Amino acid sequence: MKLQRRNSKQRELIYETIHSNKVHPTALEVYERLKKEMPSLSLGNLYRNIAILLEEGRIQGGEFGSGIVRYDAVTDSHYHFVCERCGTVSDFAMPAQNRITAAARRYSPHRIAGHTIRFYGVCADCAAGEPVK
Repeated sequence: MKLQRRNSKQRELIYETIHSNKVHPTALEVYERLKKEMPSLSLGNLYRNIAILLEEGRIQGGEFGSGIVRYDAVTDSHYHFVCERCGTVSDFAMPAQNRITAAARRYSPHRIAGHTIRFYGVCADCAAGEPVK
């Protein structure tokens, strides 16, 4: 039986902040963005609401090499780009390759549910000032 929670203005603002932020914000970045708008927001409330959003499947969290969890409101199968210079994480606009999951199922005795791919390099913003090689 799924626990029915009442709607929360704080939770919806947290969700909208994550949803509208295409660089996968950290909890602290969400907190700093919302603190001006919601002075009563505490880090404890933020983390509790993020946990609820994760449990409900409305967001997902991932660690991208920095040791810090970043949050994403895109929950379907998709890939990411991680800038090795500034650490920005963004969605990578390439369709998910379902054949990779199918191939993995043929090679593995495990029950493969899906896969993820992360591309690494230098983002366009960081590369803008570099000379072309």
